[in-house]
Amino acid sequence: MAETTQKKQGSRSTKIGRVTSTKMSKTIVVQVIMKKAHPLYRRVVAKSKKFYAHDEKNTAHVGDFVEIEETRPMSKLKRWRLKNVIQKAKLVGGEEAIIDSKTA
Repeated sequence: MAETTQKKQGSRSTKIGRVTSTKMSKTIVVQVIMKKAHPLYRRVVAKSKKFYAHDEKNTAHVGDFVEIEETRPMSKLKRWRLKNVIQKAKLVGGEEAIIDSKTA
């Protein structure tokens, strides 16, 4: 009898963070804040790390909360891909005034 073995494809790691830079073409910089209890003092300590992610359609903007997914290496620093935008950034009062003055 022939046995069929199925390879279970491992799930890719995902992280949620805030976009800090969109100055590069098709690339965003996402800052992820990780909170963990200190091993000795049991205080919650926040550590942050920046990840470079591929954004094919340039949909994310600075301040957005996004979900990124691990992927193959795309460049020297890019190992993540934009999965979806969770929450859009709110406009600042100054930017709203500029937009209103242009439409009026």
